[in-house]
Amino acid sequence: MTWKARCQTTDIDTLYARAGGMGLRVEEDCLPRGMNGYYCDALGLIVLHDKLNARQRLCTLQHELIHAHYHDTGCGSVIGLRAELRARRETALTLISPVEYRLAESTYDGEAYSMAVELGVTMQVLKDYQTLLEQHVRYGAEMVGQQP
Repeated sequence: MTWKARCQTTDIDTLYARAGGMGLRVEEDCLPRGMNGYYCDALGLIVLHDKLNARQRLCTLQHELIHAHYHDTGCGSVIGLRAELRARRETALTLISPVEYRLAESTYDGEAYSMAVELGVTMQVLKDYQTLLEQHVRYGAEMVGQQP
């Protein structure tokens, strides 16, 4: 058993159960290129692209569950952009633990792709987490919102 298997705290089954507990339906469909998923507040529905791999599915479902938690209605405005940034930040903080990150960084000497695979997240989520770490160092925990 690898350290990841021992430490992983969020898995896809947990996220599907969380969606059900929130009264949401999760469906899969063919979505436009570049779109991994979306949340529709009016329908209580999360749609995931039907071609996602396991890491993409996990990260996308977590991201959309955050939109659902806040009842976000879209990303075409300043408010929507803020909601998107919040969802990305919270997804990274939810799926990557500081201990797992440090171990992956040490194991793979900071090589991002290998770290993302080991952590079970997408490159985007890893980069978002790294951005939060940089902000934490630069501005302090109060600017990041949470201490990673």
